[in-house]
Amino acid sequence: MEMPHQSHASPIKGRRADSLGDFKFLPDEVICAILDYLTPPDLARLACVSSFMYIFCNEEPLWMSVCLKKENVQIQYKGSWKKTTLHLENLPNEYIEFCRKPLQFDGFISPFLYRRLYRCHTTLDGFSFDDGNVERKINISAEQFHREYDGIKPVLINGLADTWPARSTWTIDQLVATYGDIAFKISSSLKISMKFKDYVSYMKQQHDEDPLYIFDDKFGESAPGLLKDYTVPEIFLEDFFDILEKDRRPPFRWLVIGPARSGASWHVDPALTSAWNTLLCGRKRWALYPPGTVPLGATMNVDNDDGDISVDTPSSLQWWLDFYPLLANENKPIECTQLPGETIFVPSGWWHCVLNLETTIAVTQNFVNSRNFEFVCLDMAPGYCHRGVSRAGLLALDEESLEIIEKNMANEKDNFKYSDQTKKKKNVRILRSQESENGKETVDGSYNLSEHGFSYDINYLAMFRNSELDHFSSPWNLDNSIGPRDLREWLSKLWLGNPSMREMIWKGACLALNADRWWDCVGKICFFHNLPFPNENAKLPVGTGSNPVYVMDEYVVKIFAEGGPQSSIFDLGTELEFYSILSEVSSPLKNHIPNVLASGILHLENGSYKIDSWDGKTVPDVIRNCDLIPENGTGDAFPFGVRSKKLFKYRKAVSPEYVQDSSEESTIILLPYLITNCCKGKIFAKIRDILPWEDVLNLASFLGEQLRNLHMLPYPSFSNSALSDFEQNKGFSFANGMDMEFISNESDIPIEWKIFVRTLIQEKKNASSRLSDRGGAIPKSLIEKAEAYLPDDFMKLLFIYEENGKKKVGKRWSWIHKDIMDDNIYMECKSCSNGIPASTNNGSANGHSNGGEAKSWRPSYILDFSNLSVGDSMYDMIPLHLDVFRGNSTLLKQFLKSYKLPLMRKKPQQGSMNGSDEKFGRLSYHAMCFCILHDENALGDLFKAWKELRTAESWEEVELKVWGELNDYEGFP
Repeated sequence: MEMPHQSHASPIKGRRADSLGDFKFLPDEVICAILDYLTPPDLARLACVSSFMYIFCNEEPLWMSVCLKKENVQIQYKGSWKKTTLHLENLPNEYIEFCRKPLQFDGFISPFLYRRLYRCHTTLDGFSFDDGNVERKINISAEQFHREYDGIKPVLINGLADTWPARSTWTIDQLVATYGDIAFKISSSLKISMKFKDYVSYMKQQHDEDPLYIFDDKFGESAPGLLKDYTVPEIFLEDFFDILEKDRRPPFRWLVIGPARSGASWHVDPALTSAWNTLLCGRKRWALYPPGTVPLGATMNVDNDDGDISVDTPSSLQWWLDFYPLLANENKPIECTQLPGETIFVPSGWWHCVLNLETTIAVTQNFVNSRNFEFVCLDMAPGYCHRGVSRAGLLALDEESLEIIEKNMANEKDNFKYSDQTKKKKNVRILRSQESENGKETVDGSYNLSEHGFSYDINYLAMFRNSELDHFSSPWNLDNSIGPRDLREWLSKLWLGNPSMREMIWKGACLALNADRWWDCVGKICFFHNLPFPNENAKLPVGTGSNPVYVMDEYVVKIFAEGGPQSSIFDLGTELEFYSILSEVSSPLKNHIPNVLASGILHLENGSYKIDSWDGKTVPDVIRNCDLIPENGTGDAFPFGVRSKKLFKYRKAVSPEYVQDSSEESTIILLPYLITNCCKGKIFAKIRDILPWEDVLNLASFLGEQLRNLHMLPYPSFSNSALSDFEQNKGFSFANGMDMEFISNESDIPIEWKIFVRTLIQEKKNASSRLSDRGGAIPKSLIEKAEAYLPDDFMKLLFIYEENGKKKVGKRWSWIHKDIMDDNIYMECKSCSNGIPASTNNGSANGHSNGGEAKSWRPSYILDFSNLSVGDSMYDMIPLHLDVFRGNSTLLKQFLKSYKLPLMRKKPQQGSMNGSDEKFGRLSYHAMCFCILHDENALGDLFKAWKELRTAESWEEVELKVWGELNDYEGFP
């Protein structure tokens, strides 16, 4: 029926309220954020609900986000992100290709989606300019660079790449011809990659709001020819991270390729390193702010516990479109347009944001040199309040903290001197998008740093470091570019290799490691025991353990610090008990463990340090005064021995309130220590890559013999009353329905196994979250399956059987080292005097020297019994196989030939188990469970090294690949 003609069209009614129901009260950006959590099938269903949901669920940015969440995949762009995602879902082609014309709806208005659409299709023709305020130089000398720019301000330098082959060969067409089938990492925090030819196809088709760009730190491994096309400019050659082995060095160089509108949002480079970036093709627009000046639009999230910050920023394109126009001229960043052949230098701590104006190709490297070294060390010190201040200025402090610092500055005014550059930076202002809580805000919304005298000066920033926290017992921030052990190794290598720079290295080590504090402790210990004072070469702690260790020519001092005073006392007490048993039974293992020279406790008393000798057999007054006596251990021969330690660890795991509050522990200055003789030779980790295969096989046999000796030692038994207090705790519950009464009713089972099972149950509760927190190469799909793979009934891991009417455990309970890794094994040179090659016999017996490798080596010593415990002997297989053997089944088999002890005293008879219980009869299953529950990240390191495992679809598949050799082992019962 034809409608009457109307001279004025009726206004179109908006659909939003009717289409969204109660969701109409949510802003569009919140709705889009919620949809980002849905799976492709859920999005398809939701698109059928209403017209608004249809439009939201078909947005390309949403499908791009869904697609990029997939891990360890190579993406091949199919013209749209929805099609690309559906291809990865392995749907039949007819479903993917069937795409009718999108539905159109009137009455739809969304400013949020419109702005996003605009960013997807805008051009950048007007973004380039020639009057930037970054200085431009041509081929400056190293002297001029270090005098005028290094650590001071950015600079654009022309001519550094003129002789590079990359200057002419790094074009899109030539790179496709040479490297088209090579996969490169993509600019995403997720694990995706694209073949270069597929990426180029994506660049030509995409209209993304924030286009993907290649940002690959491993390009030198996947395409080594690219490394031959450029050289590091001479002015940037000094790089202290060069001293680390390739696999220990943090990421430092990247291939960067991206289309127009792509780029890096506002950030400060990791670890406060400096960087250079050379552009070979296209144009880039840069914006930079000095340290401590937070860009407008960047949201700073400050951790209330440690002052560390995380940053949320808009994309680089969004910032230039939405925030840059709001800035007054005096608050605009330092800017420039980088042209092909130009190299930009970004100093340590500077905020920067980059926008590609057209398709660009660049190479960039970060470095640590003498100008930023101390800043890098400070950045990795515990506490992180200083890190927040380094990046966000005084915004990282609450009002109370700011007042404290102001008082400290007033008290130290005479001692604190600003550098010339510090004075220049005092007038910088922090820009914020919200009202300031600290200091005074100006009319235009900026924050005046000069009110408090903020300075990017190492002496000033170090004032914010919590000196009460130490490197060895404080939590390590996972954002740090290297781990705590790698940091110590790095500083130690620098110390030994750069005598002329030791003043600077010492200052950095004091910031990062509390090196001055530990050195003072070592001096007091040596004086007390009338030992030669350590020489200058031994001034920094070495080793990759969890406690400070000092290696001298004839002796080694280990100070127990990990876990605080309580844990440290138990660690030393257990180690002393172990040495005592070794002597009593005359075990052959004694010949391969360093001799104990002395032991004691260093503690603070009446404002000064005092030392008490301690053999582990008494309860010294200093321990009584600190109220650290174990409840049920005072009658033991070793009151702080392995039995008390096991109960302490158990109670700490299942009932944290049992352990003293950490804030109370931190006030106790109590440092147990152990002095042993120095082993001659080299650490296996330092020479493993040059050892003949025969020597490695001999090492496997040696470790089999010594672990056999260790596991046959007598161990202290546990009394049945050891857990009586916990057995009365009715509020204590277990995961998966297993309760305490079930375990307690197994009256024939020794109490130590009950403790063992309860601990495993507790560890299972957070197994997935622990694996996720460690990050690394473990696939997310496996992490999600971890708890389902682990037993519901951990008692079945004990394989309990009956003999003469009594229940017995089919596993071996024994002393366990828990930490037999490649840095805890010493090797002697067969053909050299004293086991050391002549060229290395220079006081570097700690294995840190790299010269004079010998042709043949034999294993000599096993070190570091700090983690010594008792438990299932299978636990020692975990670090041994995953770290020392690196998953090599031949070495594991060689080890078992010498080990000769049964890992399970009684294996199930054929057919005695069926269904899901069959897995308990596999030794490989037992080992895999302990891997997942292990308190160290050996499993993550294995996935990182063994790439084949990353494609595994189940833990059973991983289990058999890694531990399958155990299933053929019968042992010699």
